[in-house]
Amino acid sequence: MEYHKYEEFIKIAAKLNDIGITPLLMGSVGLEVISGKSWDAQDLDIHVPGDKRGCEVPPELSIHNWNDIVKIMKSMEYSLIDLHEHEFSKEGFSVEFGIMDTLPRFAGVQLEDLEQHQDGATIYYLLNPKQYLKVYEASSKDSYRSNKNNHKDLRKIESLKSITQND
Repeated sequence: MEYHKYEEFIKIAAKLNDIGITPLLMGSVGLEVISGKSWDAQDLDIHVPGDKRGCEVPPELSIHNWNDIVKIMKSMEYSLIDLHEHEFSKEGFSVEFGIMDTLPRFAGVQLEDLEQHQDGATIYYLLNPKQYLKVYEASSKDSYRSNKNNHKDLRKIESLKSITQND
């Protein structure tokens, strides 16, 4: 598992907790936490509350508390490099923010079913294997994501199917 990426998530999550946000750890880093397997995470994907219409809303308005999040990231020496993708970068490391409120419509994952976790004093949400499977299956149907990730998600889907069959 990429502990330095997870540790960076915890640092960011702690600052988000300070302003009343409980973030959702998504992507490969979150999958590494639940599977115990390395997925060669390239970045950090963090979902926070926002407009459930997602990209139908202007990017500066789609994430609640966006201005506060920008201040937090700047205080941690990150630079906003792509407003549309809500992407920040520091020393070649990328952190992207998504909108957790889009999960029900996108993948059928209900927000009230998210599992809360705690690391020290930091509270965050993490998908369980069945929820991750729903997200990656929905993502695999997205041509932009399929082309961007060279179908790496298919390996994740097969692994998650194996994990969830044993539940």
